[in-house]
Formats: sequence, C-alpha cells, structure tokens
Amino acid sequence: MPGLAVLALFAAALPTAVVLQPVANMYSRPSTDADVVSQAIYGANAGLLEQKDGWAHIRTADDYLGWTPLSALLPGKAYAASGRVAEVQSLFAHIYREASVTKHAPLITVPFESRLEVVAEPKEGGRWFQVRLPDGRAGWVQAGDVSLEPKRLSIAETLEFAKSFLGLPYTWGGTSSYGYDCSGFSQMLARRRGVNLPRDAQPQAEFHGVAAVDRQTLQPGDLLYFGASEKKITHTGIYMGEGKFINATTHVTPMVRIDDLNDAYWTKLLVAARRLK
Repeated sequence: MPGLAVLALFAAALPTAVVLQPVANMYSRPSTDADVVSQAIYGANAGLLEQKDGWAHIRTADDYLGWTPLSALLPGKAYAASGRVAEVQSLFAHIYREASVTKHAPLITVPFESRLEVVAEPKEGGRWFQVRLPDGRAGWVQAGDVSLEPKRLSIAETLEFAKSFLGLPYTWGGTSSYGYDCSGFSQMLARRRGVNLPRDAQPQAEFHGVAAVDRQTLQPGDLLYFGASEKKITHTGIYMGEGKFINATTHVTPMVRIDDLNDAYWTKLLVAARRLK
C-alpha cells in the first residue's frame, strides 16, 4: 500500500524516543488530567513529533498518536531494532542486575512483548540472557521468559494462548499484560498470527486485511464487533467456537474473560464479524 509506505518513511525520518517505563500512558493532550488514548510498552521505539513543557507527542509503531511525559522516554537512537533481540513471551518478566533471583530485587518488571537487546546468550544448560537495557544498564533475564524467534501462531494456537490472559484487568487504552482494552487485546492476538491490525475497533472492522462474515458462518478466530451500528462500533472480541468469545470487557466484571455470544446483552450489540485474510 503506497500510503503505508509513505507513513513508514515518515516515521523513519522522525527523531526516536525509547520507552523506559514498563507501560507508558499516551494521553490526548499533554496533561495527566486528559484521557488515555493508548499505551507504549518498555523498550518500544516511538517517533518524537514534538516536545512541550515536559511532555512528548509521540507516534507508536501502530501509527497511534498521543502525549507522554518526557520522563517516561529516552530520546536518541532506536533500541532493539537490529542484532539479537529477545522478546518477552511470559505475561511479565523480571529483569535482574545479575544472574540470580535471590541476591537483589528485580531492576524492573516488563510486560509481554517487550523487546530486549541481547548481549550474551545462555551457555549450554544455562538459563540467563544478558541484555542491555534502553538506558544502557546491564540486565539479566531468565531464558524461560523470552524467545529469540517468536513463532507465528495458528488460529487454534492463538485461541489457546489467549486463555493465558484470562483475569487480567480491563484497562481503558491498555495495550499490555498490565491491562488491555478490547481493541488492544484483539490487536495483540492478531499480531501473534502475523497481522498488524489498526489500534481501535472501528478501524479494525474497516481494515483492508479482513473480510466480512455472517454470524451463521462464524469460525474460531473470527473478530466480533459490537455497537449501535456497523458505523458506530465500540467493542470487539475473538470468536472461539460453540458460541463463545474471548474479550477484554467492562461488562459485569472488568477483565479479560470468555463470554457467550447467545447472551441477550451481546446478541443485541453484535453488528459485524470479520475474518483475517
């Protein structure tokens, strides 16, 4: 797509800032009194559009804009953009100052999908990766928490994997295992299948990489969209089969949970379904 190519070139030309916090909120304007529009996770690179009064206006890899405190960022070179990179595959991973879980408290605890620059890999039978953190410090992370080559998941593998997030809190604007919102959760699961969905539910339903499907022909892995109409979508989830779907929701209990599409509440709100092409 030419438009996407232009965006990629534009993003590449922007000054870069790396996220230093486990999760950095992105606000609609430069104030913590503003609403949260999205989040950026530890080690992520963002385009730096503007700086103002201790705030940065950033663009994340999914082309989302928001304001983040400068204290959450390190402007400069891109991080973990080349060389050996370990991606966190556990829901959370402790990073330690040495290869020991007992000597000191973790330096930081980072969420699923955080990317880390690898300095040294475990020797045969070893369990520790040495990593360089975005601020230049050395850190050690256990091999069981990361992967050098995260694999693309099948539909069945994705749905089974999705269950590992059950019970995590619903968080408005959330894009991490510290808490997802509905579209952030669907976007993350699509990434596991190798598809980069837009950030929000309405653009997801209109994305060129999906095809419309009828409720009668739903298959596991299909994306479900809910709202007042197909042009006013406010929620999304992933169909699991046999009338069940998984979603991050505030309905009844605010968490990632499995719901029944045949419940009256969900049936009246379902307005669209999509299948990844």
